[in-house]
Amino acid sequence: MVIGILRLTLHLPSSGSLKARRQVVAGLVSRLRRQFQVAVAEVGDRDHWQLAELGVACVSADGPHADEILAHVLRFVERSATEAQVTSARTELIHM
Repeated sequence: MVIGILRLTLHLPSSGSLKARRQVVAGLVSRLRRQFQVAVAEVGDRDHWQLAELGVACVSADGPHADEILAHVLRFVERSATEAQVTSARTELIHM
């Protein structure tokens, strides 16, 4: 069993309030869960208007499959989240 973890840092340049930031992040989290059936949560500091950190996790039978899922998630965020820019992405695979 392999647990795949993706940690994304997003910059939201047009966000002018915490409410606007939450709206963008909540929509993205919902789309990721629905589209890829992965676990997604906002992690890190939640008090900055223009920064957000997301943690994405998946479980798979093998490492290449988990890595592929997370790569698809990253590409989806980079293409579809027009109001957010990925500033950092880190993937980790944990073999159990």
